[in-house]
Amino acid sequence: MSAPISRFPVPPLEDLPDDILATIVAVQEKAGFVPNVFLALAHRPAEFRAFFDYHNALMDKETGSLSKADREMIVTTTSAANSCLYCVVAHGALVRIYSKQPHLADQLATNYRKADLDARQRAMLDFAMKVCEASRDVNDEDYRVLASHGFSEEDAWDIAAITAFFGMSNRMANAGGFRPNEEFFLMGRVPREAKRA
Repeated sequence: MSAPISRFPVPPLEDLPDDILATIVAVQEKAGFVPNVFLALAHRPAEFRAFFDYHNALMDKETGSLSKADREMIVTTTSAANSCLYCVVAHGALVRIYSKQPHLADQLATNYRKADLDARQRAMLDFAMKVCEASRDVNDEDYRVLASHGFSEEDAWDIAAITAFFGMSNRMANAGGFRPNEEFFLMGRVPREAKRA
């Protein structure tokens, strides 16, 4: 018997407002399954809308120098610091897919300081972790370090905002007992070329 995906009620799909159902159907068509966080957050429709509006503004942004892999690396690393099983598993899968590095997510979730990163990525994650664990100590030197690796002030905002947003998400997922989908555990672990061989 599988564990529930949330300690809170998960509404039946047929009871959802049309816009939320349309969002869930769209993600199911794209991913091939419905990530459990969509179902868990549907318990509060107004918060579902606000959550995914801000999520999409941060994670689907097309300006700045952060790639999709960079954004997912921030989420995975800081979610590990917050001991969030859901986000480490789900966003770790996206790190593997976007970076095309099947080992990177596990490295980030265990100890990003030992991960196979370049200097730019390390500086990005050092800043994200400072925002995550000691935001009161962020200072001008932190911004100078980011700038020395090619990050703009707007990039720094993005790193901080992603870290802060997922800090909230981590806490809700932990408090609500959100369970990651089984599909996430295997996604991106074997490169496509190897699968064909």
